[in-house]
Amino acid sequence: MRVGIYGTGAYGLALSSILADNNNEITMWTKFEEEKDLLVEKRGNDKLLPGYKLDESIKITTSIEECADDKDLLVIVIPAAFVRDLCVELKKYVNENTIICIASKGIEQNTGLFISEIVTDVLGVDKYGVLSGPSFAKDVIAKKPIGLTLATPDSEAKNVINEAFRNEYTKTRSTFDVYGTEVCGAIKNVIALASGMLTGLGANESTRAMLITESLQDIVEMIRSLNGDGNTILSFAGFGDLLLTCTSTNSRNYSYGKLVGEGKSKEELDEYLKTTTVEGYYTLESIYKLLKDKEVSIPIIDLIYSIIKENNNPEELLKFLVEKV
Repeated sequence: MRVGIYGTGAYGLALSSILADNNNEITMWTKFEEEKDLLVEKRGNDKLLPGYKLDESIKITTSIEECADDKDLLVIVIPAAFVRDLCVELKKYVNENTIICIASKGIEQNTGLFISEIVTDVLGVDKYGVLSGPSFAKDVIAKKPIGLTLATPDSEAKNVINEAFRNEYTKTRSTFDVYGTEVCGAIKNVIALASGMLTGLGANESTRAMLITESLQDIVEMIRSLNGDGNTILSFAGFGDLLLTCTSTNSRNYSYGKLVGEGKSKEELDEYLKTTTVEGYYTLESIYKLLKDKEVSIPIIDLIYSIIKENNNPEELLKFLVEKV
């Protein structure tokens, strides 16, 4: 199968390793010439994935057209904030038969749209799937078993994406619930901010487990309010990803929340944001606005927003968890 991957971040590189193991013909796109040169010369990026080397057969390009040309599947795995701009350029090279796999997570800030809504609106495609689940890049390249949720309304997209990714260490489980899957993929990064805050405040694992449990109920309410299936919380994209992101120091969202809980200065927090992609920080604003527009009340989101965006005391989180009805 011929696959084009848009995005050469850690997760894009990791997904390429699965696709390469499955004998797919892969072209990867990056916007940056210096990143292309690094990957072509070094066959890896030690800053993102130390020691990992790309399969020699993988092509690297800065041409959106070359990455899309004559491909059976296109994979989008770039930060949510840049998906629209990519799709505007990509539109010239796709048609109604193009199959898209969305591995980006988040909500567009200005519009409140999920990634699948941006992709289908701009590209005009119906054959797409959302791939989401507990899978840090460093764990993916270790080739140990991982589970991913594939949400798609299209049977052909389901078959093609499953064929591309499934193997002896990668399991996919399919669902029709695109919205529920995307809510889970986006909101888990926000809850991870709170989990990190608890650690920064000196709370123990029992308190973090309390947060995760309470959050599950809120996420189900959010999914249903956005016309998704509440049962999706039980999927790899739901509880699985929430558990991983909220309990691991490898999570950038958790790590940023920990700095907030420790009372780091605004300068230190801004420096972390400048050098690290913290999707939950940006998704928080988007989900907060979306819920307000939908007139849906999720108190824990309001509280996390007040701490992260309005500099309220993180200790309010401890009080909230005990008093929450």
